Amino acid sequence: MGMREVASAAGVSVSTVANVLSRPAIVAPATVERVRRAIDEVGYVPNGPARQLRGRPSPIVGSVTLDLANPFHAEVNRGIEDRLAEAGCVLLTCSTDLRPATETRLLRVLEQQGVRGIIISPADAAQLPAISRRGTPVVLLDHPKERLDLCAVAVDDVLGGRLAGEHLRARGHRRIAYLGATVDPAPVARRRAGLRAAVGEIIDVRVDMHPPSLGAAAAAAAERIVALAPTAVVCLNDTAALGLLDGLAALGVRVPADLSVVGYDDLPFARRLAPALTTVRQPTYQLGQAAAELLLDEERPGHTHREVRFQPSLVVRSSTTYIDEHRLTG
Repeated sequence: MGMREVASAAGVSVSTVANVLSRPAIVAPATVERVRRAIDEVGYVPNGPARQLRGRPSPIVGSVTLDLANPFHAEVNRGIEDRLAEAGCVLLTCSTDLRPATETRLLRVLEQQGVRGIIISPADAAQLPAISRRGTPVVLLDHPKERLDLCAVAVDDVLGGRLAGEHLRARGHRRIAYLGATVDPAPVARRRAGLRAAVGEIIDVRVDMHPPSLGAAAAAAAERIVALAPTAVVCLNDTAALGLLDGLAALGVRVPADLSVVGYDDLPFARRLAPALTTVRQPTYQLGQAAAELLLDEERPGHTHREVRFQPSLVVRSSTTYIDEHRLTG
């Protein structure tokens, strides 16, 4: 069975069937539904590679992320997937684990397979414009456009770090640690810079962020952090904060009475922790939706590369408190 049989069963032209398969957004929803029913009825299975050879775009979009096990990236990809599904696309997701060599290999495979486009949280953004110039649209995710000739979706992470720092300073904290990564993803580095701008000198503590060890590494860092005697810790994300809280509990350190803790992301579990986690909220699902929308816009006439920038916000819960003046003098 082929496209002609589908067209006959649906009462439409062959070109309409082709559009439903490759560009359903330009076809009336009722017609799309009629064609899809006809496809099921006649048992037609589109030949993806053959359609691409005839100049029709693949329905597959690649998402290259840092770590799919991280709930932040899972929620972002949910936003991407939901928006792409509306356009008849399928999302293929993969993780780099912060390893540039892995990222390069995945990008090469996706490009060779002729995917419709790539949405990426890059470890190394330098190679991406060349992929775009060769014909595969690329959208940066959680990364500013800067001088790159690409579309981008980003959060003002410098502001996010500053919000955390200003919150702690307002509560009397002056000796503040930042729990970051041994190899900084760009967003983590920007959060550290924002925190430092707000509070001045910080105690820099770094842990291995390569999965699946982040939570365990953060827990193991608890003893080292306590020895440095900060009054508050800002963590690179909520997953690290959760691990740190576990490590502090094992040491008998009370949060926030002995040490205030701030996370980043505002993942669903943050409000359910004991104590509930003060954190910097990102519009996670909306990040994914915006990235997918920019990728789909690449196919429209007159498209120009642009950046969508989101603002973070501080969510104050019970893991932070005012500093005890006796601790500062005693």
